Amino acid sequence: MHDQTPPTNSAAAVAASAEPAVRPGPTDAAPAPSSGGRRPVAAAFRALAALTGVTGIVLDVVASHDLGRLFSYFTIQSNILLAVVFAWSAHRAWTGRPALSPRITGAALLYICITGLVFHFILSNDASGFSMTSHRTPLETAASQLLHTATPLAAVLDWLVLTAPGAFLYRCAWQWLTYPILYLPFALIRGALLAPGTDGRYPYPFLDVDLHGYAGIATNAVVFALAFYVLALTLVLLDRLRPRLRGPRNGTPPAAHQTTDLRA
Repeated sequence: MHDQTPPTNSAAAVAASAEPAVRPGPTDAAPAPSSGGRRPVAAAFRALAALTGVTGIVLDVVASHDLGRLFSYFTIQSNILLAVVFAWSAHRAWTGRPALSPRITGAALLYICITGLVFHFILSNDASGFSMTSHRTPLETAASQLLHTATPLAAVLDWLVLTAPGAFLYRCAWQWLTYPILYLPFALIRGALLAPGTDGRYPYPFLDVDLHGYAGIATNAVVFALAFYVLALTLVLLDRLRPRLRGPRNGTPPAAHQTTDLRA
């Protein structure tokens, strides 16, 4: 009976053993999420941040007399998204589950940064020409500070301190703009369906067709879209340039820890 096992090629075996097990991929490839054990500190922080967003939304709901108008605001929508992402991330960090995709966490970070920056530099700035300064009750003031200041700062702090760098891709910068761009027709269609003179017919002054006309709104939309794209690119660039604040866990090679804890 003939032995059907082919003879071993010693030269090929040596070459194969010398070949690296993992071939280098493209430089723009995202690191694969991995589970790295329970992360109670990150889980607690993200749970608290999610609770902060939910508290601000609840306070606004209690103070509002028009829930349809309230939930049409980008502020409320971005905070709902951030609360969901933070709660999801907190659960995965607590249980040691694999991390969330940086596409998801990066999008939530961008949207809440847009919320905070637009509020503080445009809507609260009388010199911007689009200010929405008005008298607020103590309840509304507390909700505004939670949704426009506390949650954006929490998201940025979590990104910078509790995550490893280098997870965001440059192509994500324009992909993340899908929601802000779709928000424009949403706001305009909603306003067109409401009767002229309705309070809060358009959620923001720079989207008010009655004030600026559709040509003016188109100009504003282009300016804001470009600004948001620059902001998205800035987040990606900073994510790649910022230093790692925490070393890898004991016994784990650095290459295995390319995943950010925010995705956890």
